[in-house]
Amino acid sequence: MSVVESPTTRRTGGSTPHRAPRRATRSRRSRPGAATPWLLAIPTLILLAGLLGYPLVRMVVLSFQNMRLRELISGRTPPWVGFDNYTKVLTDSVFWTVVGRTVGFTVVCVVVSVVIGLGIALLMRRVAYGVRMLMVVAMMFVWALPQLVAAQIFRWITDSDFGVLNYVLDKVPGLNYQNHSWFVNPWQGWAVITTLVVWAGVPFLAITLNAGLTQVPKELVEAATVDGATPWQVLRNITLPILKPLLTIVTTLSVIWDFGLFTQNWALRDGHPEPVYQTLATYSYTQAFGQSRYSLGSAISVITVLLMLGVMAFYIRQMFKIGEVD
Repeated sequence: MSVVESPTTRRTGGSTPHRAPRRATRSRRSRPGAATPWLLAIPTLILLAGLLGYPLVRMVVLSFQNMRLRELISGRTPPWVGFDNYTKVLTDSVFWTVVGRTVGFTVVCVVVSVVIGLGIALLMRRVAYGVRMLMVVAMMFVWALPQLVAAQIFRWITDSDFGVLNYVLDKVPGLNYQNHSWFVNPWQGWAVITTLVVWAGVPFLAITLNAGLTQVPKELVEAATVDGATPWQVLRNITLPILKPLLTIVTTLSVIWDFGLFTQNWALRDGHPEPVYQTLATYSYTQAFGQSRYSLGSAISVITVLLMLGVMAFYIRQMFKIGEVD
Protein backbone atom coordinates (compact mmCIF):
# COMPACT_ATOMS: atom_id res chain seq x y z
CA MET A 1 0.00 0.00 0.00
CA SER A 2 1.57 3.27 -1.11
CA VAL A 3 1.28 6.60 0.53
CA VAL A 4 0.79 9.62 -1.63
CA GLU A 5 3.19 12.30 -0.55
CA SER A 6 2.14 15.85 -0.77
CA PRO A 7 4.54 18.50 -1.96
CA THR A 8 4.82 19.82 1.53
CA THR A 9 5.75 16.39 2.88
CA ARG A 10 8.38 15.87 0.25
CA ARG A 11 10.00 19.24 0.96
CA THR A 12 10.26 18.57 4.67
CA GLY A 13 11.55 15.07 4.43
CA GLY A 14 8.31 13.42 5.56
CA SER A 15 7.80 15.43 8.75
CA THR A 16 5.32 18.17 9.51
CA PRO A 17 6.98 21.57 9.40
CA HIS A 18 7.26 23.38 12.73
CA ARG A 19 6.08 26.93 12.61
CA ALA A 20 6.66 29.47 15.33
CA PRO A 21 3.36 30.33 17.03
CA ARG A 22 2.07 33.75 16.31
CA ARG A 23 1.38 36.13 19.12
CA ALA A 24 -2.20 35.73 20.17
CA THR A 25 -2.68 39.29 21.14
CA ARG A 26 -1.02 42.56 20.54
CA SER A 27 0.50 44.65 23.22
CA ARG A 28 -2.04 46.52 25.28
CA ARG A 29 -0.47 49.78 24.25
CA SER A 30 -1.11 49.05 20.59
CA ARG A 31 -4.79 48.30 21.06
CA PRO A 32 -7.14 51.01 19.90
CA GLY A 33 -8.71 52.87 22.79
CA ALA A 34 -6.12 51.71 25.36
CA ALA A 35 -5.51 55.30 26.42
CA THR A 36 -9.22 55.99 27.01
CA PRO A 37 -9.24 54.92 30.70
CA TRP A 38 -6.29 57.21 31.40
CA LEU A 39 -7.96 60.13 29.64
CA LEU A 40 -11.12 59.58 31.69
CA ALA A 41 -9.09 59.41 34.89
CA ILE A 42 -7.15 62.63 34.27
CA PRO A 43 -9.82 64.97 35.79
CA THR A 44 -9.95 62.85 38.95
CA LEU A 45 -6.16 62.70 39.19
CA ILE A 46 -5.91 66.47 38.82
CA LEU A 47 -8.56 66.97 41.51
CA LEU A 48 -6.79 64.59 43.88
CA ALA A 49 -3.46 66.28 43.21
CA GLY A 50 -5.00 69.63 44.10
CA LEU A 51 -6.88 68.46 47.19
CA LEU A 52 -4.31 66.03 48.59
CA GLY A 53 -1.01 66.50 46.80
CA TYR A 54 -0.58 70.24 47.35
CA PRO A 55 -1.33 70.18 51.11
CA LEU A 56 1.04 67.22 51.51
CA VAL A 57 3.85 69.05 49.72
CA ARG A 58 3.24 72.19 51.76
CA MET A 59 3.32 70.15 54.97
CA VAL A 60 6.66 68.58 54.02
CA VAL A 61 8.14 71.98 53.15
CA LEU A 62 6.83 73.50 56.38
CA SER A 63 8.44 70.73 58.42
CA PHE A 64 11.87 71.98 57.30
CA GLN A 65 11.07 75.56 58.30
CA ASN A 66 10.40 77.38 61.56
CA MET A 67 6.91 78.77 61.11
CA ARG A 68 5.82 80.82 64.12
CA LEU A 69 2.86 83.04 64.82
CA ARG A 70 4.70 86.18 63.70
CA GLU A 71 5.49 84.67 60.27
CA LEU A 72 1.91 83.49 59.97
CA ILE A 73 0.54 86.98 60.67
CA SER A 74 3.10 88.95 58.68
CA GLY A 75 3.20 86.56 55.73
CA ARG A 76 7.00 86.47 55.69
CA THR A 77 8.82 83.34 54.56
CA PRO A 78 9.80 81.26 57.62
CA PRO A 79 13.52 80.59 58.11
CA TRP A 80 14.84 77.20 57.04
CA VAL A 81 16.04 74.98 59.89
CA GLY A 82 16.71 71.73 58.04
CA PHE A 83 16.12 68.61 60.12
CA ASP A 84 15.93 70.43 63.46
CA ASN A 85 12.19 69.77 63.83
CA TYR A 86 12.63 66.06 63.14
CA THR A 87 15.50 65.91 65.62
CA LYS A 88 13.34 67.51 68.31
CA VAL A 89 10.47 65.13 67.63
CA LEU A 90 12.49 61.92 67.41
CA THR A 91 14.46 62.70 70.58
CA ASP A 92 11.35 63.61 72.58
CA SER A 93 10.24 60.87 74.97
CA VAL A 94 6.70 62.28 74.99
CA PHE A 95 6.44 61.67 71.25
CA TRP A 96 7.43 58.02 71.56
CA THR A 97 4.97 57.60 74.43
CA VAL A 98 2.23 58.92 72.14
CA VAL A 99 3.39 56.57 69.36
CA GLY A 100 3.24 53.56 71.69
CA ARG A 101 -0.18 54.59 72.95
CA THR A 102 -1.49 55.00 69.39
CA VAL A 103 -0.12 51.64 68.28
CA GLY A 104 -1.51 49.86 71.35
CA PHE A 105 -4.91 51.42 70.91
CA THR A 106 -4.92 50.49 67.22
CA VAL A 107 -4.04 46.86 67.90
CA VAL A 108 -6.74 46.47 70.55
CA CYS A 109 -9.42 48.16 68.45
CA VAL A 110 -8.62 46.22 65.29
CA VAL A 111 -8.52 42.82 67.00
CA VAL A 112 -11.76 43.41 68.91
CA SER A 113 -13.54 44.91 65.89
CA VAL A 114 -12.55 42.10 63.51
CA VAL A 115 -13.46 39.35 65.98
CA ILE A 116 -16.87 40.88 66.77
CA GLY A 117 -17.51 41.68 63.09
CA LEU A 118 -16.70 38.11 62.07
CA GLY A 119 -18.91 36.74 64.84
CA ILE A 120 -21.86 38.88 63.74
CA ALA A 121 -21.27 37.91 60.10
CA LEU A 122 -21.35 34.21 61.02
CA LEU A 123 -24.53 34.80 63.02
CA MET A 124 -26.14 36.56 60.05
CA ARG A 125 -25.67 33.42 57.94
CA ARG A 126 -27.68 31.36 60.46
CA VAL A 127 -30.71 33.60 61.05
CA ALA A 128 -33.78 34.00 58.87
CA TYR A 129 -33.67 36.31 55.86
CA GLY A 130 -35.92 38.91 57.45
CA VAL A 131 -33.83 39.06 60.63
CA ARG A 132 -30.68 39.36 58.52
CA MET A 133 -32.08 42.31 56.59
CA LEU A 134 -33.13 43.97 59.85
CA MET A 135 -29.57 43.55 61.17
CA VAL A 136 -28.12 45.03 57.97
CA VAL A 137 -30.43 48.08 58.14
CA ALA A 138 -29.63 48.67 61.82
CA MET A 139 -25.88 48.44 61.19
CA MET A 140 -26.13 50.73 58.17
CA PHE A 141 -27.70 53.40 60.39
CA VAL A 142 -24.82 53.05 62.86
CA TRP A 143 -22.24 53.16 60.06
CA ALA A 144 -23.84 56.23 58.48
CA LEU A 145 -23.83 58.17 61.76
CA PRO A 146 -21.17 60.94 61.66
CA GLN A 147 -18.25 60.38 64.00
CA LEU A 148 -18.80 63.68 65.80
CA VAL A 149 -22.46 62.88 66.46
CA ALA A 150 -21.57 59.40 67.73
CA ALA A 151 -18.92 60.89 70.01
CA GLN A 152 -21.43 63.37 71.45
CA ILE A 153 -23.90 60.54 72.10
CA PHE A 154 -21.26 58.58 74.02
CA ARG A 155 -20.31 61.74 75.87
CA TRP A 156 -23.90 62.14 77.06
CA ILE A 157 -24.15 58.45 77.97
CA THR A 158 -21.01 58.62 80.14
CA ASP A 159 -21.71 62.05 81.64
CA SER A 160 -20.82 62.08 85.34
CA ASP A 161 -23.96 63.96 86.39
CA PHE A 162 -26.71 62.95 83.98
CA GLY A 163 -25.27 59.96 82.11
CA VAL A 164 -27.54 56.96 81.66
CA LEU A 165 -24.60 54.56 82.13
CA ASN A 166 -23.96 55.77 85.67
CA TYR A 167 -27.69 55.67 86.40
CA VAL A 168 -28.02 52.04 85.29
CA LEU A 169 -24.87 50.84 87.06
CA ASP A 170 -25.85 52.66 90.24
CA LYS A 171 -29.02 50.56 90.38
CA VAL A 172 -26.97 47.35 90.59
CA PRO A 173 -26.66 46.22 94.23
CA GLY A 174 -23.18 46.75 95.56
CA LEU A 175 -22.13 49.31 92.94
CA ASN A 176 -21.87 53.03 93.55
CA TYR A 177 -21.53 54.97 90.30
CA GLN A 178 -23.26 58.18 91.32
CA ASN A 179 -21.40 61.16 89.79
CA HIS A 180 -18.70 58.78 88.57
CA SER A 181 -16.27 60.29 86.02
CA TRP A 182 -15.13 57.76 83.45
CA PHE A 183 -12.10 59.77 82.36
CA VAL A 184 -10.34 60.27 85.68
CA ASN A 185 -8.90 56.77 85.34
CA PRO A 186 -7.13 56.49 81.93
CA TRP A 187 -7.98 52.80 81.65
CA GLN A 188 -11.70 53.54 81.99
CA GLY A 189 -11.43 56.53 79.68
CA TRP A 190 -9.71 54.53 76.96
CA ALA A 191 -12.27 51.76 77.46
CA VAL A 192 -15.00 54.29 76.59
CA ILE A 193 -13.08 55.54 73.53
CA THR A 194 -12.33 51.98 72.38
CA THR A 195 -15.99 51.01 72.78
CA LEU A 196 -17.03 53.98 70.65
CA VAL A 197 -14.52 53.16 67.89
CA VAL A 198 -15.42 49.45 67.89
CA TRP A 199 -19.15 50.25 67.90
CA ALA A 200 -18.72 52.48 64.86
CA GLY A 201 -16.42 50.09 62.98
CA VAL A 202 -18.18 46.76 63.47
CA PRO A 203 -21.04 47.43 60.97
CA PHE A 204 -18.64 47.77 58.03
CA LEU A 205 -16.75 44.64 59.03
CA ALA A 206 -19.87 42.56 59.66
CA ILE A 207 -21.60 43.54 56.40
CA THR A 208 -18.44 43.04 54.34
CA LEU A 209 -17.58 39.68 55.90
CA ASN A 210 -21.19 38.56 55.56
CA ALA A 211 -20.90 39.19 51.83
CA GLY A 212 -17.66 37.21 51.79
CA LEU A 213 -19.29 34.27 53.57
CA THR A 214 -21.68 33.87 50.64
CA GLN A 215 -18.66 32.67 48.63
CA VAL A 216 -18.04 29.70 50.94
CA PRO A 217 -19.41 26.60 49.14
CA LYS A 218 -22.24 25.03 51.11
CA GLU A 219 -21.39 21.60 49.68
CA LEU A 220 -17.92 21.79 51.19
CA VAL A 221 -19.28 22.70 54.61
CA GLU A 222 -21.92 19.96 54.47
CA ALA A 223 -19.34 17.37 53.44
CA ALA A 224 -17.08 18.34 56.32
CA THR A 225 -20.01 18.18 58.75
CA VAL A 226 -20.98 14.73 57.51
CA ASP A 227 -17.38 13.59 58.01
CA GLY A 228 -17.67 14.61 61.67
CA ALA A 229 -15.99 18.03 61.65
CA THR A 230 -16.94 20.33 64.51
CA PRO A 231 -18.07 23.92 63.85
CA TRP A 232 -14.69 25.18 65.03
CA GLN A 233 -12.88 22.84 62.60
CA VAL A 234 -15.12 23.99 59.75
CA LEU A 235 -14.37 27.61 60.62
CA ARG A 236 -10.62 27.09 60.91
CA ASN A 237 -10.06 24.76 57.94
CA ILE A 238 -12.69 25.90 55.44
CA THR A 239 -14.24 29.28 56.20
CA LEU A 240 -11.19 31.26 57.31
CA PRO A 241 -8.91 30.14 54.43
CA ILE A 242 -11.56 31.22 51.91
CA LEU A 243 -12.11 34.52 53.74
CA LYS A 244 -8.38 35.19 54.20
CA PRO A 245 -7.99 37.73 51.33
CA LEU A 246 -11.07 39.67 52.44
CA LEU A 247 -10.06 39.49 56.09
CA THR A 248 -6.64 40.87 55.20
CA ILE A 249 -8.16 43.84 53.38
CA VAL A 250 -10.72 44.80 56.04
CA THR A 251 -8.12 44.37 58.78
CA THR A 252 -5.68 46.65 56.95
CA LEU A 253 -8.40 49.24 56.41
CA SER A 254 -9.26 49.09 60.12
CA VAL A 255 -5.61 49.70 60.99
CA ILE A 256 -5.51 52.77 58.75
CA TRP A 257 -8.75 54.19 60.18
CA ASP A 258 -7.98 53.50 63.85
CA PHE A 259 -4.37 54.70 63.64
CA GLY A 260 -5.62 58.14 62.60
CA LEU A 261 -7.95 58.49 65.60
CA PHE A 262 -8.86 62.13 66.18
CA THR A 263 -12.56 62.93 66.34
CA GLN A 264 -13.58 60.49 69.07
CA ASN A 265 -11.08 61.35 71.79
CA TRP A 266 -11.09 65.03 70.79
CA ALA A 267 -14.88 65.31 71.18
CA LEU A 268 -15.08 63.15 74.32
CA ARG A 269 -12.48 65.38 75.99
CA ASP A 270 -14.25 68.57 74.89
CA GLY A 271 -11.48 69.64 72.52
CA HIS A 272 -8.79 69.54 75.23
CA PRO A 273 -7.52 65.96 75.54
CA GLU A 274 -5.21 65.47 78.47
CA PRO A 275 -1.68 64.18 77.76
CA VAL A 276 -2.74 60.64 78.65
CA TYR A 277 -5.44 60.77 75.94
CA GLN A 278 -3.22 62.11 73.17
CA THR A 279 -2.77 60.15 69.96
CA LEU A 280 -0.52 61.04 67.04
CA ALA A 281 -3.28 62.96 65.28
CA THR A 282 -4.31 65.02 68.30
CA TYR A 283 -0.69 65.48 69.41
CA SER A 284 0.24 66.94 66.02
CA TYR A 285 -2.79 69.24 66.06
CA THR A 286 -2.08 70.38 69.63
CA GLN A 287 1.55 71.16 68.87
CA ALA A 288 0.69 73.04 65.68
CA PHE A 289 -2.39 75.04 66.66
CA GLY A 290 -2.50 74.79 70.43
CA GLN A 291 1.08 75.95 70.96
CA SER A 292 1.64 77.75 67.61
CA ARG A 293 4.50 75.38 66.72
CA TYR A 294 3.33 74.84 63.17
CA SER A 295 6.56 73.40 61.79
CA LEU A 296 6.90 70.96 64.67
CA GLY A 297 3.31 69.82 64.12
CA SER A 298 4.07 69.36 60.42
CA ALA A 299 7.09 67.21 61.23
CA ILE A 300 4.94 65.01 63.48
CA SER A 301 2.37 64.69 60.68
CA VAL A 302 5.06 63.72 58.15
CA ILE A 303 6.38 61.03 60.50
CA THR A 304 2.82 59.75 60.97
CA VAL A 305 2.39 59.52 57.20
CA LEU A 306 5.67 57.62 56.90
CA LEU A 307 4.54 55.18 59.60
CA MET A 308 1.34 54.57 57.68
CA LEU A 309 3.04 54.09 54.29
CA GLY A 310 3.95 50.51 55.15
CA VAL A 311 0.36 49.65 56.01
CA MET A 312 -0.96 51.39 52.90
CA ALA A 313 1.59 49.64 50.68
CA PHE A 314 0.53 46.29 52.14
CA TYR A 315 -3.13 47.15 51.49
CA ILE A 316 -2.46 48.14 47.86
CA ARG A 317 -0.41 44.96 47.34
CA GLN A 318 -3.28 42.83 48.61
CA MET A 319 -5.71 44.63 46.30
CA PHE A 320 -3.49 43.88 43.30
CA LYS A 321 -3.14 40.24 44.36
CA ILE A 322 -6.91 39.82 44.55
CA GLY A 323 -7.25 41.55 41.17
CA GLU A 324 -4.82 39.07 39.65
CA VAL A 325 -6.78 36.14 41.10
CA ASP A 326 -10.04 37.51 39.70
